[in-house]
Amino acid sequence: MREFGLSVVYVAFLGITAQIIGVHLPRRWFDESRFPYAAFAFEADGRIYKALRVRRWKTLVPDMSRISKRMVPKRVSAGVTSEDIDALVKETCVAEFVHVSLSFLSLAILSFWKNRYGVLFVTLYILIGNVPFIIIQRYNRPQLIRVSGKLKRRECRRLNESTGTVM
Repeated sequence: MREFGLSVVYVAFLGITAQIIGVHLPRRWFDESRFPYAAFAFEADGRIYKALRVRRWKTLVPDMSRISKRMVPKRVSAGVTSEDIDALVKETCVAEFVHVSLSFLSLAILSFWKNRYGVLFVTLYILIGNVPFIIIQRYNRPQLIRVSGKLKRRECRRLNESTGTVM
């Protein structure tokens, strides 16, 4: 029972610390077009996420941007710009990085809880507390990148129309 309590405290500490660090990480460190944030071949242009029905359940998991005022809101509304979407794309990279890091750091629990219950706790924490969030980021990112491209083309057309420039 002592190990369980220590594990809960450790996971809570990790989560709070990761939240604080994640908010302060420079977004320039994250490039959505490069490994590990670029889409993998096995993602099959999002078909894997359709099979997992991510669109159905992604709104059911907690969203820290609703709680933390320092985070970029994850909801897209009317009047959004390509710059706003690009910021969201970076946020998906940061969130993925944080959840992958939490998964690896949670393995430290096995150093003091060295039995099947420790393994079960860590496995459940990774599978329930991190993998769904990683999947959601990987599901959202390509869609946001496409939306950003469309908005950039539209913004460019409007700028050209207002300045009288013909392309």
